[in-house]
Amino acid sequence: MSLFIPTYFAPISQYAAIYQSDAITFEIEDNYQKQTYRNRCYIYGANGKLALNIPVKHKAKEGRKKTKDTLVENDFPWQQQHFKSLQSAYRSSPFFEFFEEDLLKIFNKKYTYLQDLTIDTHLFVCDALEIEQQFNKTTSYELLPKNTDFRALAIAKKGIEIEMDTYIQMFDDKYGFIPNLSILDLLFMEGANTISFLEKINVNLK
Repeated sequence: MSLFIPTYFAPISQYAAIYQSDAITFEIEDNYQKQTYRNRCYIYGANGKLALNIPVKHKAKEGRKKTKDTLVENDFPWQQQHFKSLQSAYRSSPFFEFFEEDLLKIFNKKYTYLQDLTIDTHLFVCDALEIEQQFNKTTSYELLPKNTDFRALAIAKKGIEIEMDTYIQMFDDKYGFIPNLSILDLLFMEGANTISFLEKINVNLK
């Protein structure tokens, strides 16, 4: 059993760890942290590494709040912007068209809670990769988990060592290979072959 935080189209490192786990549990009782993969992912854009950020609502003098209670800020057309960014970056990739219709369903759906969105992106990836893996949710915060703890993979600035084979990326002729982008980058470039990459990746948390 491995413990993860559900994140927005999680990075390749997280899906490698998920795929290699016998069973997974999502931590849903954690406190929300800014500048993490909880509400952002990175793709390969025409100008290099590009962050897609989901705006969330913050109240003045608000104390700690749990990620599951974090609200999406829908006063901005972020979904339209994110989908256009994905189209611009990957419309010429080998497999984008195969997933575009299902992907659009997420960007056309209005979300109140961030966690509902991140869970939906996880289900999309599992469906795209035909991973039949169920998950559990925590009922209280696990301070000292008995299971393998991969929650640090959600922290964008956390030191992560990832050993993986390179693959052709959309703009690698201009900026070189960028490792550990969103799983979408690998999926759009490799399709079903994504699994063979996930099987061989070693994820080490510093």
